[in-house]
Amino acid sequence: MAGAGDAAAEAAMMGWIILAGLGAATLALLWLLGAPRALWTFGAAALMLGAAGYTLQGRPDVPGAPVSAAKQTRPDDAALRDLRGAMFGRFSSIDASFFAADSLVRGGNPDIAARLMLGSVRASPNDAALWTWLGMTLVEADDQTVSPAAEVAFRRAMTLAPAHPGPPFFYGLAQVRAGNFAAARPLWRKALALSPEGAGYRRDIAVRLALLDQLLAMQQREGAPTRPVR
Repeated sequence: MAGAGDAAAEAAMMGWIILAGLGAATLALLWLLGAPRALWTFGAAALMLGAAGYTLQGRPDVPGAPVSAAKQTRPDDAALRDLRGAMFGRFSSIDASFFAADSLVRGGNPDIAARLMLGSVRASPNDAALWTWLGMTLVEADDQTVSPAAEVAFRRAMTLAPAHPGPPFFYGLAQVRAGNFAAARPLWRKALALSPEGAGYRRDIAVRLALLDQLLAMQQREGAPTRPVR
């Protein structure tokens, strides 16, 4: 019995060490990315909540058990929705497709959202905004992977609207979410170059690009591999 107790204690200690390491890595990343203080507070609160949950429910001595896959809901991203509206316009005929796709993604049905957007682009095949959001929903449906189908959608959007910053910006955002940081950089540079001087979203793109440059520079210094631009 003593041996089992010692093993459980060692497992619990290892759990706390891992939790502390994750916390330090998270705060270091927030600092390196120049995140605002409000985000630091949020991150610290999340870590404290995780620690409390581990204290109350953590049982590292109990072996893992398989669980059934559940539909994963997504948090509401009002900031991204506002940015999309600023770039592509609001209160237009395409809003119904956007809002329906947003609702489906939030509800954990990105595959249905992608099919809905595919129907929208079939109905309006020359609308760059719809092609752009088809790409975004395909990325959601493929678990944040930029599939060949998503690439086709984004590139079609850029072909239809070569002077619009929206398609390259969201294409770059999809690459960032997929971890393809090097591939995102030229897309965001293009989006920034295409943004009008007086556009409210221009600074948002510039800030994201600056943070991306910091991350790429950090990876370069540490010798971390970056994925090549395609």
